[in-house]
Amino acid sequence: MSEKIQVLGSRKGLTPALQHYSVVNVADNSGGKEAMIIGVYGYRGVLRRVPFANIADMVMVSIKKGTPEVRKQKFRAVIVRQRMPYRRPDGTWISFEDNAVVIINPDGTPKGTEVRGPIAREAAERWPKIASLATLVV
Repeated sequence: MSEKIQVLGSRKGLTPALQHYSVVNVADNSGGKEAMIIGVYGYRGVLRRVPFANIADMVMVSIKKGTPEVRKQKFRAVIVRQRMPYRRPDGTWISFEDNAVVIINPDGTPKGTEVRGPIAREAAERWPKIASLATLVV
């Protein structure tokens, strides 16, 4: 664990896309199929404000559906797709068909060996180890 994991980037101008108790798909082959967001790393909010996360943010998830080895366990994950449209610096708007995460180990490496479906360019730039497993970067 020689390198430090970048938890959050600039939050300015981002709309809340995924919040606490949002149900997301698991986009890798780690054994989980569906997960629930139970925490957002690095979120410093206001009292009684629900934490939110966007593309490429690290979150804590609880696996709800999947193999018995990973069900009812908590893992760190990175958001790679979100349904809510967001704006890129070049002015284009992008949204995906579903909300999806990739489960990672505490050192930032993906738990699975492949990532199903496309992932956002923002997540690929921030997490290069996830980008190396992805089949398509949008």
